[in-house]
Amino acid sequence: MGKFITIDGLDGSGKSTQYEALASHLESRGIRVRRLKFPVYNSEGSALARLYLSGALGSADETNAYAASMFFAADRYVSYVTDWKTDYLDPDTVILADRYTTANAIHQLSKLPRGEWVSFVEWLYDFEFGKLSLPRPDAVVFLSVPIGITEMMTKRRESETGVRRDIHETDYDYIKRCCEAGAWAKDRLGWRGIECADGGALRPREAIASDIRRALSDILSID
Repeated sequence: MGKFITIDGLDGSGKSTQYEALASHLESRGIRVRRLKFPVYNSEGSALARLYLSGALGSADETNAYAASMFFAADRYVSYVTDWKTDYLDPDTVILADRYTTANAIHQLSKLPRGEWVSFVEWLYDFEFGKLSLPRPDAVVFLSVPIGITEMMTKRRESETGVRRDIHETDYDYIKRCCEAGAWAKDRLGWRGIECADGGALRPREAIASDIRRALSDILSID
């Protein structure tokens, strides 16, 4: 099988931009890339995740961390079994995911007391990588930004695209807790952190992209 890389981070951190930049960079060097984005909104497998994100089940905190995690895990399982398992097993293909199990760690940890974080990530990784036999990424790149930028960027995206923010993106206290959970998960789970802001503003996209390639130099033969 080839390499499996996940790019994750807080909302507004530029995940999609950097995901596309890395995929294009790899492809320009003759590397076959399979792009994945989660949730897979146009798939029946994401029905529960979409219901949750729409607010139909209440606020983010009204759906406990374990239930919400299973919604997103089901989406990944259906996607893997029906769509990209063959690509994952291909030794010449790099799997590149915009969000993955890592997003459950960032968003759902924030609902739990700090004393339960270790047991939750142990349960989460055993459930998805053990019980469901989903592939475990070879490396996770975590894009870090201050909470102020997260809030600003999600509001701007809503204004520019007309796409309504989901329940994760409209709750300031929830976003703040996700910032803390993401920083903890990065250190605890060995993710490769990239600082995307400097002096209260986002750094240039190419500078961030260069840092990402450098952080993955031991996994992928890229410059």
